[in-house]
Amino acid sequence: MCGICGFVGAGDIEDLQRMTDAVKHRGPDDAGVWRDPVHGVYLGHRRLSIIDISGGKQPMQTSDGDLVITYNGEIYNHRELRKKLEQNGHIFDTDHSDTEVLLHGYRQWNEQLPEKLNGMWAFALYDRNRKRLFLSRDRFGKKPLFWSFQGNTFVFASELTALINHHKIRAAVSEYGTVKYFAYGFIPAPNSILENVYKLPGGQNLLLDVCSLAFTHQKYWDFKLEPFDNIPKNPQKVWGEQLRELLSNAVKRRLMSDVPLGIFLSGGIDSSAVAYYATRFAGNDKVKTFSVGFDDKSFDESAYSAKISNLLGTSHYIEFLSVEKACSLLPSVIEKLDEPMGDGSILPTYLLSALTRKKVTVALGGDGADELFAGYDPFRVLRIAQLYQKLVPKPVHEAIRMLAGFIPVSHQNMSPDFKIKRTLRGLSYSPNLWQPVWLGPLCPAELNSLFNLRLDPEAVYSEAIEIWESCRGLNLIDKTLQFYTRLYLQDDILVKVDRAGMMNSLEVRAPFLDIDLVDFVRRIPADYKIRNGQTKYILKKALEPVLPKQVLLRSKKGFGIPVGKWFQNGLLQLNEHQPLPFLNRMFTHQKLTAHRLNRQDNRAFLFNIFMINTWLKTAIGLNIEPSDS
Repeated sequence: MCGICGFVGAGDIEDLQRMTDAVKHRGPDDAGVWRDPVHGVYLGHRRLSIIDISGGKQPMQTSDGDLVITYNGEIYNHRELRKKLEQNGHIFDTDHSDTEVLLHGYRQWNEQLPEKLNGMWAFALYDRNRKRLFLSRDRFGKKPLFWSFQGNTFVFASELTALINHHKIRAAVSEYGTVKYFAYGFIPAPNSILENVYKLPGGQNLLLDVCSLAFTHQKYWDFKLEPFDNIPKNPQKVWGEQLRELLSNAVKRRLMSDVPLGIFLSGGIDSSAVAYYATRFAGNDKVKTFSVGFDDKSFDESAYSAKISNLLGTSHYIEFLSVEKACSLLPSVIEKLDEPMGDGSILPTYLLSALTRKKVTVALGGDGADELFAGYDPFRVLRIAQLYQKLVPKPVHEAIRMLAGFIPVSHQNMSPDFKIKRTLRGLSYSPNLWQPVWLGPLCPAELNSLFNLRLDPEAVYSEAIEIWESCRGLNLIDKTLQFYTRLYLQDDILVKVDRAGMMNSLEVRAPFLDIDLVDFVRRIPADYKIRNGQTKYILKKALEPVLPKQVLLRSKKGFGIPVGKWFQNGLLQLNEHQPLPFLNRMFTHQKLTAHRLNRQDNRAFLFNIFMINTWLKTAIGLNIEPSDS
């Protein structure tokens, strides 16, 4: 796992060195730079050595010097691809470097290369003969890739902090990106928090002509649900066997490593399944598992992880997150976050990564299963919500929502009052906005108040609406699955895990996002993913032979922190003097006051404000300036 950066156009080796130094935490083991001053092409790399430690130095060139690459990621099928390439006459210089497979793979397949890969990646490959820079990001966007074209210069990097170290990049906060941030709680690709800076979306390539600096985008993959037409006589048995085999293979692939490896273990279904298969292939005495606990029992899962560890016989490590430790850690975590995000689980994920890095360099987690198998609570209420919106007139709904406001506020994890109020808030809007309004820190009406504007919901939630409308012929559950998999997974969950891991120089792998497994799961019909209110139905049936019932049947707890309670009792202090001039300070004051008086649960909005304010303190130090647009 690594950090990459580079540019084409104006600039010199000092720009590249500053950019490369800014991602040192992503690759503490080695560094390298490469340049073609004739065409103004500069490539930088920081390395976290995982595969072929002695032979994988980057930027890497082919022996004839025609191709050069800087690459971040892991290609799990690189051995199979190497064999195919060798059969086609390619001669390798390294022993088993997946980086060199990308170089020869590009020579063999050109821009069709990403379609051949099973893994996670972000890379920039310079083709000296074609005078072309080829950038690519993996299907789900596990590895980050930012880019900008300013001052007749194309600049790219793994992180914003590296990008803005190039002297041509003006780093101004984007009002449009900030609207997206408060609408979703994260910033969906291709947007970023900075003006004229973009994320290359997952499943896309970017091709740049280094002479003209003209560039084009290519979409090589998109997640699409295409349910099977023919259902086997016993789908639970037939599909269950296939799921176990595919998950087993996915875990086995991700145990590929030349350095120590462990498992994130919460004690839930997903991480427990990953741990089970890891022990099968690595042996119980070789598997280390890691989890974090909380003083607040409504957020704590440590007892479950300990039980699974005992069952599997792993070496288990737990660290507890006290209120004092959380509050002391939070500012430093935000400073390293690169871009603000409103997901409070970034903090325990950071602590889990720090604990894990003390023992290993690579970790496997259960990310992706909730999105692929309909594991989130909103899936349980979809049909009821559809019926409610059809039968309940809008005036009656508003009266019900007003009455629900009198339910006493509880700051416990996923409390009933939180779920009821969130559900009713979403039902005030059309179905294509239910998910972002349920998830986001603010609803459309509140966004108008915060920004002192009459915002167009179709522009604010354009990504969610586009996904919804692209699902013609699919049912409500499948449309919701598309939202979580294509938007929430890429731009919240995977960003959080990448940043928390890389802050600690830890590589995190996701077996559930193995492309072979994904291609099978996307064909399973929705009523086998959620049935009679039971989420992840087919996954649970598949795992019955390998996991105990208490794991399969326990309710989902999530990985949050009690920020609502911390804001109420003053443990988290909010600076109401918002440094962004386009935000309404009075709105923030009113939300904070209502929360402290326990009249409203505004934890999500307050945490988002806290995150962006704290981030801006660091950002201003990096010469990022608030937008005056």
